Amino acid sequence: MAPNRHVLKQGQIMQGSQTRSIGALVFDGFETLDLFGPVQMLGSVRDTFHISMVAQTSGHVTSRHGQQIKVDHRFQDERPYDLILVPGGPGTWDQIQNAGLLNWLTRASSRAEAVMSVCTGAAFLANAGLLENRSATTNKLNFDWVTQFGETVDWKGRARWVQDGTFFTSSGVTAGMDMSLAVVEHLLGTNAAEEAATHSEYVRQTDPANDPFAVHFGVE
Repeated sequence: MAPNRHVLKQGQIMQGSQTRSIGALVFDGFETLDLFGPVQMLGSVRDTFHISMVAQTSGHVTSRHGQQIKVDHRFQDERPYDLILVPGGPGTWDQIQNAGLLNWLTRASSRAEAVMSVCTGAAFLANAGLLENRSATTNKLNFDWVTQFGETVDWKGRARWVQDGTFFTSSGVTAGMDMSLAVVEHLLGTNAAEEAATHSEYVRQTDPANDPFAVHFGVE
């Protein structure tokens, strides 16, 4: 029997051509799968992405489901990251006017190869002015709240994710996994994205316009 090429001792697959750093924003009340869905997909590409948790202060932050996550770096450390990951969650409402967070996103995004948001995380990007004159999407359950931010953002109602230049924004929670796989494909090719999905036994959605939850929540 031929060996299963998706099972490696490291629990990861396919080595990329270079290592890229990812700064994942964390804050109290972040949505667990918003963060760890993309982390699972991106982390499955062996020796390609180094993922750090970034927050305003050191120590730990607590997800909306009660798990405590250790912070690797603070905003003030001013570390450059190749990619930025911005989850959403109920904590978004508490942090949406946090100038320290918004300013860090602005600085970090200016140096990044790709900036990703999941769910209501797009509100941070919009409120920081990073989505002006760009197309974007967000969670459909909270679509009206998020879309009040960003005067010239072209908010797409029926979209599982949207790419506009270096910015990738996704709809709610599980859509972040498809969006992150689209980023893997963008950077490393289709084979890398397909292998990451298969390694995770995940049925990947490849059509960014296929958004059944927009229909469910009546978002146009």
